[in-house]
Amino acid sequence: MDPVPTLNLTNIKHRIEATNADLTGSTFTDVRLSGAKFHDVNLAEGVISNANLSGLRISNANLAGASIVDSATNGMTINGIAVSDLLAAYRLADH
Repeated sequence: MDPVPTLNLTNIKHRIEATNADLTGSTFTDVRLSGAKFHDVNLAEGVISNANLSGLRISNANLAGASIVDSATNGMTINGIAVSDLLAAYRLADH
């Protein structure tokens, strides 16, 4: 028996407001979260794949150990510096 009940939401359109909630282990597949706001959220060990994150803004975040692979980064900046410029400089550096 599963000690934590699962809430299944399929083919619905609702706004969810979760406060002081533990949604550990939740999965979201083919879900629209446009305009969603995440504040004081723990996404440690989370996985985001096949996602449209255009226009996403991340601030005051701990990105230690974060990894971005096989992703379009056109127009992406880190602290106002274009990622394309950062990658070009990295490739030119002696490594």
